Order: sequence, then C-alpha cells, then structure tokens
Amino acid sequence: MAMRSLAANKLRTFLTALGIIIGVASVISMISIGEGARSQTLTTIAKFGTNIITVKPGQKKNRHVRSGKVETLTLEDAYAIDKHIRRITGVAAQVYQSKQLKYGNKNSNSLVRGVGPAYARLANFKIDRGRFFSEQEVKSFRKVAVVGATVVKNLFQDADPVGKILKVEGNNYVVIGSTEPKGALSWFDPDDQIFVPVSTAQKRIFGMDHVEAIDVQAKNIEDIEAIKKDVKQLIRERHNIPLGKDSDFFVQNSSEWLNSWGDAAKTFTYLLGGIAAISLMVGGIGIMNIMLVSVTERTREIGIRKAIGAKRKEILQQFLIESVFISFLGGGVGIGLGIIISKTVSKIGGWDTIVSFQTILLAFGFSVAIGVFFGFYPANKAAKLNPIEALRYE
Repeated sequence: MAMRSLAANKLRTFLTALGIIIGVASVISMISIGEGARSQTLTTIAKFGTNIITVKPGQKKNRHVRSGKVETLTLEDAYAIDKHIRRITGVAAQVYQSKQLKYGNKNSNSLVRGVGPAYARLANFKIDRGRFFSEQEVKSFRKVAVVGATVVKNLFQDADPVGKILKVEGNNYVVIGSTEPKGALSWFDPDDQIFVPVSTAQKRIFGMDHVEAIDVQAKNIEDIEAIKKDVKQLIRERHNIPLGKDSDFFVQNSSEWLNSWGDAAKTFTYLLGGIAAISLMVGGIGIMNIMLVSVTERTREIGIRKAIGAKRKEILQQFLIESVFISFLGGGVGIGLGIIISKTVSKIGGWDTIVSFQTILLAFGFSVAIGVFFGFYPANKAAKLNPIEALRYE
C-alpha cells in the first residue's frame, strides 16, 4: 500500500526525494574533494623530507609564533650536531631570503636558500642536470648555484642552465646544476628558488653570521625523540644555558608539522561536509512537509482502514515505510550523482578527489536516519487519528 501510494504521485515523490538526492550528492562530493585536497597537500609536504628534525632560533610560544632573539644559531652548531649526535644521517644549516635574480634580459624575485651539501638529500631534491655543491665549495665560499625548475623556466626558457652565469643581487654566480620539479603548494613553490653554499649566502649575499634553521635527519623514525633530546642538550651546553632557564632555540620534527597540516586539512574537510549536510536536513524537512500533507489528504482512507481493523502500528508502519523509501531512493541516486560530480571535478579541475566507502556509508546512513526521524512525526500523527473523526473528514 505504501508503494502504491508513492507510485500514484510519481512527480511529488521525485521532488520530495530531490532534496535528499542533492544533500547526499553534496556530502559525498564535498568530502571527497576535501579528502583529495588533504591527501595531495600531505603528499606534497612529505616531499620536503622525512624523519627530519629542525632546530630553529628563538623561543616557541605556540604552534605558529616564536619570540626572543632569532640570531642564536650558528654554522658551528650545525657542525657540532653532525660530529657529536649519533643515529643521524645528515645535517644541513639554512639561511634564506627573497632576492632578485637576473639572466640576460630576464629577471625575477625568487628565494635564495643558503644550505649545506646534505640539504638536497635531506629535503628530497633530486638533481635534474649538473650536480649539487660540495663541502669544499661551502668552506671556500664559492659563488655557485643550483636552480629550481621554476627558475629554469622563468629565466632560462627551459634551456640547460648548467655553466650559465646567473646574477644574484648584481653579483655573478655559476650555475652548476638544476633540480627536478616538485610541484607547488598553495602558499609556496619549492621550485622557485636557488641553492647556494650556506657560507656564501651568509657572507656574500645576506651579510649575517647566524643561521635560520638546522635540519637533522634521523636514521630511523623511532629514534627521533631520543635525537631531539640529545640535540637540545648539546646546543644548551654550547650556548651556556643554565639549568631551569628557557632555551634560546626550539626543536620540532617533520611529523609534527605534517600532523598540524593534516589536522587543518581534516577540519576543512569536516567543514565542507557539515555545510553539505545542511542540504540533507533541508531535504528531511521536505519529507516531513510532504508526509504531513499526505496524512491530511488521506485522513478518510486512514479512518476506513482503522474501521475495518487496521492497528495503530500498521498505520504507523505504512507512512514510515513511505518516508524511508523516499530517503532510500534519494540516497541511492545521490550516491551515484556525488561520485559523478567528484570524478568530473577531478577531470576538469585537475584536482585529486577521494571517494571512500566510509563517506558513501556516512551519507547514505545519514539520509536514511533523516527519513526515519522526519517521517516518524507524520506517521505517528496518522496512527493516532480517531477513526470516527477520520471517517467524518471531508
């Protein structure tokens, strides 16, 4: 009887289900886009190196803010870590600033990063052409540079840059290599930078004696906490920091940074899903509205059924089945539509989307729950009708 009633009003049934269809499709597509963006961001961040411990100057107040002097770390601190800390596979000090680069009649503002010879391996930069600089070139303050893929494209028109003379702030640097492209993050393009020996960057470009970060790579990820402890103790001793006084530096690892971005991306995904879920709620209200209209229209029918022996439970079941079936119908069509939208966005926009079974189950389960929740009140109202008054209803 429930199915016959829905079939008798096909257009109304479809329009009622449309709210659920749009809601389920929105939830699936939004969450899949958010999960895809999260996965892509974390994959790109992971390209910057794994098992990395970073020592930075100043005092860390919270996740994003630091205070105190930022000139407390030196190149000698990096050499000391490399010499005395066990269970590590490399150390690279860093200094970096945005500077003007020029080649021929082309110029650009790019990041100039002064690093040690181990940096390319630590940060997962692969050499495309030429080579990276050596420890001897760091010690002799050589004016050599390794350029990123974006710099090659902007200044050298994708030609082989090795052996060319690149001007950095008006001074000549010999390009000895270029790196393979990594791909840009939304806030930073790792390919739009050049690498020079850290000593050269300090003395010849930036005019500084300190370093802005020291990257340390652990041999095994399970050793990270022990290495962090050893690094802290070593640098505190080198900086003559007495017991009980705050350090003039802080140590963090790549997994903390990765988790931080992962949490932010997950929050963004939940926000998208929450906004999309509002349309599901609107669809549920639509079901309640139509079911209340249906109860009013069929009051006399309910009275007749009760008069010939239909129980309250059976009336309740009939109308509840109608609302749940509409939710099932809307949920099923919405799943298909949501997957199509996700794939279309991925194909047209070039974004990664991840449609997981858990997302589909969540959206479908939510749609059915809404059908039960918003369908129960009209069904209960129909079940409670007085048969005499229902028969008298015109």
